[in-house]
Amino acid sequence: MSRSELARRLRLIVITDRALAAPRDILDVTTEALRAGAPAVQLREKHLPPGEVTPIARRLRAAVHAAGALFFVNDRLDLALAVGADGVHLGPEDLPVSAARRMAPPRFLIGYSADQPAAAAAAIAAGADYVGCGAVYATGTKAEAGDAIGLSRLAAVVRSVEAPVVAIGGITADRAPAILDTGAAGIAVVGAVMGARDPAQAVRAFLRAAPL
Repeated sequence: MSRSELARRLRLIVITDRALAAPRDILDVTTEALRAGAPAVQLREKHLPPGEVTPIARRLRAAVHAAGALFFVNDRLDLALAVGADGVHLGPEDLPVSAARRMAPPRFLIGYSADQPAAAAAAIAAGADYVGCGAVYATGTKAEAGDAIGLSRLAAVVRSVEAPVVAIGGITADRAPAILDTGAAGIAVVGAVMGARDPAQAVRAFLRAAPL
């Protein structure tokens, strides 16, 4: 997949969160998001044991692929490969990008979380396809997200790599234009969709703010 095509398909990544979706099932919320045109979904499930998360991942992957969208798994390369995901998203505490690239099949996508230009450039050099950058604004959906980095740091990360950069952290549809003005390829959201009363409406608002 070319970088321009990948950037197009990463303009909005919906990240799952069972607590925010409750009492609804994340598959139901994700299905609504997909029907509204969400081009990518990432399964973030840090606490369930493999025996419980694998069937969830398989159901989500089937729904995402049926909608023609990309399916990523957060942190877990083994799970991503086992369920036939399109890619994995790694962080500094996960398997190194270089090791993941050696283990992954051709055309498998690898994202990496970096909020500093040097770390972003190193990840792309090691084989990552895109960078997730944030938290741009303060967020309560990820305890370890740290302080907000702001638009200027996001712009510096964008300038440091030729690969797509996806912004995350406290982003609303109203804030999306400023995010994209930095040169970021897209936006990743958790609570704005998973916690929305109408997930489809939330997705449509983001897609209007991040047109093709």
